[in-house]
Amino acid sequence: MSKNIYNSHKDFQRLSFIPIMAEVGPFTSTTAFCARCGSILPLLNDFGLVKCYACKSIYEPENFNKVKFNYTINFNTVSVIANENILNLDNPEGPVVERKCPKCGCERMSYATLQLRSADEGQTVFYTCVSCKYKETENS
Repeated sequence: MSKNIYNSHKDFQRLSFIPIMAEVGPFTSTTAFCARCGSILPLLNDFGLVKCYACKSIYEPENFNKVKFNYTINFNTVSVIANENILNLDNPEGPVVERKCPKCGCERMSYATLQLRSADEGQTVFYTCVSCKYKETENS
């Protein structure tokens, strides 16, 4: 039983391995963590090895034979209410301000701002009438 940690595939082929519970460096480790640096160990690689990403230590796969790994993949779902609000054209396209629409005379317009010009110039404000959806821009 060697206390050496091997750092290459060549070392793996010709030398024996440390047991995963060996005391090497500052850590005494369980099967989920590297005994040398304490990092979380990855799954077996193509050669049937477990190689620490941080310190490149290699462990024999027999240490992991009885370990079960469970994975859960959670997908974020889009809210039905959020989809209805996106498709609802009655909602304004941003905050609403008191501004007269030049097309229909409505006193309310929604707005959005973007920095389209260089940083030392003002923003471009896009106004949309909440009534007729007329759009206009203003460089501030």
